[in-house]
Amino acid sequence: MGQQEKVATSLTDAVSADVSAALAPVDAELERRYPGDPGTRQPVHTVYVPGEAFAADTIRSWGDRALAALDEHAPDAASFAAVLGLSDDLAEPVYTRVRAKLEREPVEDLRVDFEDGYGGRTDADEDADAARAARLIAEAFASGTGGTPGSTAPYMGIRVKCMEAAVRDRGIRTLDVFLTGLMEAGGLPEGLVLTLPKVTYPEQVTAMARLLDAFEKAHGLAPGRIGFEIQIETSQSILAADGTATVARMIDAAEGRATGLHYGTFDYSACLGVSAAYQASDHPAADHAKAVMQVAAAGTGVRVSDGSTNVLPVGPTAQVHDAWRLHYGLTRRALARAYYQGWDMHPGHIPTRYAAVFAFYREGFEQAAARLAAYASRTAGDIADEPATAKALAGYLLRGLDCGALDTAEVTRLTGLTLAGLQTYAGPRRGDLTPSAK
Repeated sequence: MGQQEKVATSLTDAVSADVSAALAPVDAELERRYPGDPGTRQPVHTVYVPGEAFAADTIRSWGDRALAALDEHAPDAASFAAVLGLSDDLAEPVYTRVRAKLEREPVEDLRVDFEDGYGGRTDADEDADAARAARLIAEAFASGTGGTPGSTAPYMGIRVKCMEAAVRDRGIRTLDVFLTGLMEAGGLPEGLVLTLPKVTYPEQVTAMARLLDAFEKAHGLAPGRIGFEIQIETSQSILAADGTATVARMIDAAEGRATGLHYGTFDYSACLGVSAAYQASDHPAADHAKAVMQVAAAGTGVRVSDGSTNVLPVGPTAQVHDAWRLHYGLTRRALARAYYQGWDMHPGHIPTRYAAVFAFYREGFEQAAARLAAYASRTAGDIADEPATAKALAGYLLRGLDCGALDTAEVTRLTGLTLAGLQTYAGPRRGDLTPSAK
C-alpha cells in the first residue's frame, strides 16, 4: 500500500457557506425553471379530428383505415420495406409491429379540433360538439382497455380557438363546456391534453393559465392540475418585437402549466411568406423555429413536437407510395433531430409514422443497449461514454419501449437492467449522474 498523500486546504468552512448562501436564489431558480423531463410517456404523434366529425368509433376507424391502406398498397413486409427502403433485417419486425400497433393502439394522442380544422358552425353547434366531445372522451377513458381493442388512446383532449379578440370569448366558452362536461362525467382523466393555438404574446399564455386556475377553484381541484400545450405557429412566438426569444418567455408565462410546444408547419410558414409549394417541416424556416423551441424547452419538462405534412397518401398505389416515402423520410429526419412527436392528418399516415418510429429504435437498439450495459458495469468499450450520454441511451430505450418498438425482455437481456434501472439512468437528479440501480 502506497504512502498516503497529505491533504491541505486554505479556505475555511465559512467561505463555502458564504458561497452557498449567495447562490441559494440561483439554486431555487434552477429547480423551478429546469426540473427536467417529467419521466412520463410522450406520444409519438398527435392526430387532429374536426370537432363536428369526432365520434365514438373515430380512433378504431382510423386504425381500420390504416390497415386497409396496408392491405391495398403494401400487403406484406417485403413490399412495405421496398417502398420505404427498410433493410432485410428490419422488414419483418417493423411490418409485424406496425400491424399489431394498428390493431391494438392506432392512435397515441387525439385532439378534437375546434380551431382551423373546425368548419363554420353556429355557437349552438359548437356548444353541442364540445359537450359531445367531453362525453365521448370521458367514456373512452372510462372504458380503457376493457373496450373494443384500439378504440381509445392514452392521451386525448381538444384544441380551442386562440386568445385573439375576434374568437377569444368563443374559445373560452368551448373550453368551459368541455371541461365542465368532463367533470360532470366523473372528473378530469389523467390523459387529458389541451392545446392553445396561434399564440403571439406571453400574456395570452398567462390568460390561459388564469382561466384554468379559475376552473380549478370552481371545482375544488388541486392548483396546477390542468396543463396545456402552446402551439408555435406565428413569427411573434419565436422572435418578439424587441428581438428576444418569445417562446422562452411563454413557457414562464404558463406559470408551470405548459406541457408541450407544438410546431404549426403551415401557419408559421405562411406567416413568414413561404410559398405554399415549399411549406414543409424540413424548410430552413421550420428548422430555425424548432431549434429555438428546442433550446427554450430544454430542461424545463416541456416537450417539443414537430408539425405535419399535407401530402396525403391517397389515390393510386404509386401516388400512395410517394406520399409514404415523403412522410417516412420527414419522420425519420425529425427523430434524428430529437423531435419525438409530430402531427398526423390522415389515417394513411399512421403506417409510416409507426414504421419510421419502430425502425429508428430497432436499428439502434443493440448498440445503445451495449453502450449502456458497458457504462453500467464500467467495462471497457470502443466508446467512452459520459453520464449525460448514459442518460440519453436509457431515454432512447425507454421511448422505444413506450411506443412498442422494443420489448422489455429484449432490453433487459441486452442491458442487464430492469425497467426501474433504466428509468433511474434516464432521469437522474441534477448532480447525481451515476445511478447504480440494476
